[in-house]
This record gives sequence, C-alpha cells and structure tokens, in this order.
Amino acid sequence: MSQRKRLSNTPGSSQGKRPSSSSVAQEEHDDTAFTQPSTSQVQRGMEKLTPAQVDQKTAEVVQYFLVKDQKKIPVRRAELVKHVVKEYRTIYPEIMKRAARTFDQVFGLKMIEIDAKNHMYILINKLEPAEGPPATRSPTNPKMGLLFVILSVVFMKGGVVRENLIWSTLKKLRVDPGEKHEEFGDVKRVVTDEFVRQRYLEYVRIPHTEPVEHEFRWGQRADVEVSKTKILEFMGQLHEQDPQTWTQQHREAHSASGSSQASSSQR
Repeated sequence: MSQRKRLSNTPGSSQGKRPSSSSVAQEEHDDTAFTQPSTSQVQRGMEKLTPAQVDQKTAEVVQYFLVKDQKKIPVRRAELVKHVVKEYRTIYPEIMKRAARTFDQVFGLKMIEIDAKNHMYILINKLEPAEGPPATRSPTNPKMGLLFVILSVVFMKGGVVRENLIWSTLKKLRVDPGEKHEEFGDVKRVVTDEFVRQRYLEYVRIPHTEPVEHEFRWGQRADVEVSKTKILEFMGQLHEQDPQTWTQQHREAHSASGSSQASSSQR
C-alpha cells in the first residue's frame, strides 16, 4: 500500500504516545456527551454544507485513520469527533459511511469497530482471507514475530498467562526483557505498552499480589487479525506434533475460524 507509506511524515503521525489517564478520562467523558445524530439531523446538516465541504472533511477523517494505522493504534470515536470531525459532528454518520467506502474502494481496507462500548475502530486488510493479514498469519516482520510467539503462549495456555511465564519464554529465545535488544530496543516497553496500545494484548494487574503481578490475554485486535489455526499449525511444526493432539485448542481454533468465515460471508 504505497498510499499508506507516504503518510508517515504527515502531521499527526507522532500521535502514538500513550495518553495520560486524565486525557483518556476526558475522551471518555467527551464520548458519553456525544449523541449519534438521527437520520433527520444528518439530512438537515447535509443541507447546510456543500458537497466539497463534506468531501474535504471525509478526506481528513481518512487521513487521520491512515496515520493512526501506521502504528496500529485504534481510533477512538471521542478523539475523532473532537480533533477531526469538530463542527461537522451533526453529519458524523455520513462522514464515517463515506470514509468506510473510501477505505474499501481505494485502499482495499475494511473499517471495523473492535470495541462497541468505547467505540474504537481499526483498519484491516479485506483483500486477505478471513484468517488474518500476512503480518500476523505468517510473521516476517521481527516485531510481529515477537508478538506471534507471545500470542501463541497465551493461546496454548488457555487464554490467560502470568507475565513471568512470558518473560521466561522470551529469555529462552534470547530476548531478555531486562536488557536492550538490538532489534526491539526496550522489549518490556514494546510488549506491555506498544502491543497493549495497539490492542493486540491485554496486560491486566492480578488483584492482591505483592509484589504486584500482571497477566496477559489476547487483545481485541488480535481476535480480529490473528489466526488461531495458524498458531496451532506453527506449534505443531515446532513440537513435531499433529495439531489435533491439542484437542481443546484445536476445537477453539476451528470454531473461531468457522465463525469468522460465516460473519465474513454475511457481510
């Protein structure tokens, strides 16, 4: 996608910094204060604007999504309305519909909502099979390879894993979270901050632990993008075993694959 790569120097591409708790709280307040306009409100709003104005605002929303997607950061409705849509909020549904059409027809991308409660959106490559895009289906990017290993451990261990198991697994692969890695830099920051912000992982504090301990779970983006059947195949090759010997994981992987294909065909 050459169109996407050229956006790396676009103003706003440095917005990958982790927001403070106060800014997140403010965004959540902004979102609860935002009411989705009705069809009649959208129609009245459209009558007050020229086609060029609507097209320009749609283009700004598309660019904002693409810049965020460079770093795999989900777009929150609250920040989109506040920083981009602004005074055009009365036609927000129409802008989003046009933006989704642009992603579909121009970029081969699908805009989906991964968090209905907090209204968070991501872009996925709709030209790939339902199991997931190339980076997470057969990881060639080193950072995606690191993520694939972590997701594999979490999946094979039943969906929830204490962080010390993840760190010990990475150490066996000569990736020490306590040392700076030549490829990943600060490994612990990449795993607990970057992958979490991108919604590939959830990093959750375990109650009543002293010293404080955390556990990892699959994130919302991983559920959409990463193929559990591919992870099972990967583990089978690694251990020279038939993937079906892991009966529970095999059942879950094929159940997830079947449901994703069904929803894809319905769309």
